[in-house]
Amino acid sequence: MKASLNDYRQSPRKVRLVANFVKGKKVSQALSVLNFMTKDAAQPIKKLIDSALANAKNNSDVSSDFLFIKDIQVNPGAVLKRRMPRARGTAFQIKKRTSHITIVLEEKTIVNSKSEARNPKKKEAKQLIAKS
Repeated sequence: MKASLNDYRQSPRKVRLVANFVKGKKVSQALSVLNFMTKDAAQPIKKLIDSALANAKNNSDVSSDFLFIKDIQVNPGAVLKRRMPRARGTAFQIKKRTSHITIVLEEKTIVNSKSEARNPKKKEAKQLIAKS
């Protein structure tokens, strides 16, 4: 359950602020947080989460209730180099940076009872008793 966005025209440093904020959260919680965030990178990340969610539903037939953002990576993309004219015929270089964003969703497993999670030997003992 993966989705990626390549060559997004914003610097990775700015996009990572939003990405680190939603990392590890449930999908529904992350989408509601991104709706009210004022950063420009919030909307493309929200669309990317929606895309990964659609991939999960179509390809793996997984419910969105148990999905969380396992990993979100923001890597630098191609750098567009432009020039700004300066005094005495010189030029100053402007670097227009781009980002590659990759998101991975995973399903959370839920243990039925707390006692089974704490003491797995009790579960095995119950199974042995049930067999005999």
